[in-house]
Amino acid sequence: MPIQNSINTNIGAFVALQNLNAVNTRLDTVQNRVSTGLKVNSAVDDASSFAIAQGVRGNLKAFEAVSQGLANGRGVATVTLAGATAISDLLGDIQKKITEGQNAGNTTQQQAILNNDFRNLISQINTFITNSTYNGRNLLSDASTSINVIGNVDGTTLTIRSNSNFAFHSSNLGAQNISSTIAASQALSALFLATASINQVLGNLGADTRTLNFQDDFVSKLIDATNEGLGAIVDADLAKESSRLQALQVQ
Repeated sequence: MPIQNSINTNIGAFVALQNLNAVNTRLDTVQNRVSTGLKVNSAVDDASSFAIAQGVRGNLKAFEAVSQGLANGRGVATVTLAGATAISDLLGDIQKKITEGQNAGNTTQQQAILNNDFRNLISQINTFITNSTYNGRNLLSDASTSINVIGNVDGTTLTIRSNSNFAFHSSNLGAQNISSTIAASQALSALFLATASINQVLGNLGADTRTLNFQDDFVSKLIDATNEGLGAIVDADLAKESSRLQALQVQ
């Protein structure tokens, strides 16, 4: 049966309009992909892929929170380690001063000068301890406690150990003087205890810092891998989409 012409119903125009609408729809889709860089921008584009992508994005935010927590922990450990290293170096200077104070050939005036120098060096230890503070936390003070840092998205924590035990030996050393050779010998014994203590502190901090660094590096790799997986789900191929856009614009 031949198609009849009608002033009210133009079948050819309907077909052309349908094709135009289809092209415009595809054009909008491609333009959206090119402008956002995403082939799955909402649940309307692909419900299952979008749901998966949202879950992955949640995991990424959790990993970022862990990374931030590890960074804070590393800050505390790094500052404490710097303070402990400075104290260790200073104890070497104090040992030199004590050895000079053990010299029986010193005059009274020389012994007094050495004792003043000794007291100034001891005071510097307290300054180093006080300044070894990061974000309100100090692991060298006598009142310090260990810090638990979040290490994984499941809530697992890593511990940065308190090193408050050094404060006891520091106070003991601070109670000494080298006003005489006998006093200098007693001060030397106190110094050896303080040196042994700070060496233990350095060992603890070194081990704890390495643990934080290893975990931070691992989390960073997990974030990169997760981002790569997310991209495979939602990212658009811009080269292909740009070609499609040009073709649709011609249509």
